[in-house]
Amino acid sequence: MKIITLNVNGIRSAANKGFFQWMPAQQADVICVQELKAQPDDMTSEMKAPDGYHGYFHCADKKGYSGVGIYSRHEPDNVIEGVGIPEIDAEGRYLRADFGNLSIISIYLPSGSSGEHRQAIKFFFMAQFFPILKGLAQCNREVILCGDWNIAHKEIDLKNWRANQKNSGFLPEERAWLTAVFDELKLIDVFRKIEPSPEQYTWWSNRGQAWAKNVGWRIDYQIATPTIADKATHAAIYKQERFSDHAPLIIDYDHRL
Repeated sequence: MKIITLNVNGIRSAANKGFFQWMPAQQADVICVQELKAQPDDMTSEMKAPDGYHGYFHCADKKGYSGVGIYSRHEPDNVIEGVGIPEIDAEGRYLRADFGNLSIISIYLPSGSSGEHRQAIKFFFMAQFFPILKGLAQCNREVILCGDWNIAHKEIDLKNWRANQKNSGFLPEERAWLTAVFDELKLIDVFRKIEPSPEQYTWWSNRGQAWAKNVGWRIDYQIATPTIADKATHAAIYKQERFSDHAPLIIDYDHRL
């Protein structure tokens, strides 16, 4: 089973950059996407259901904003949009697809980088989402949460960590929260489990020469329950082409849907 996650930073923009030519060629079983910045009426038939895939989406109420999606080769047994918290669901940040005993979730945490108001919303999301994560960790299902968590966990996970300790995405409170996800809930950072090397990033600022100089952040994850995490065999960050300011995170699992 191959799973890809990518923050597309606008699905129409990613389409114009060749994402839907690249995606089917990867032969992935599931592709999770975030930051659609579109409503269903804005999307072409290719964006909604690329050849060979079923497409499912949870869009934000606000047009041109947020939104998550899941593409899957196999039709899910069940699809759940949102977490049941109006303030979160209005922003289109959670979509779950169930395949047998495995749940694959496309998740997009808020960014707090635009100011204190958005940081407060991010902290609200984190507080409300932790019990949901706890429930997923204890539900006797295998779960893989794919997406943009907007937090770099450790110093190894961003290039300029010293200069970013007071910036959203690397705040002590955010990092401690993610540590609790791993240590208290026993969920696994699958990429880091099998790829310990530094300078592995999934997002680069559009400012300066961040991409060219690999001055990036690792803020996109596949976070999983231990049993399915143990079945991960290979992980890669695809950087040969650029579809957005994020790069696709690709992980193979010794598991069949």
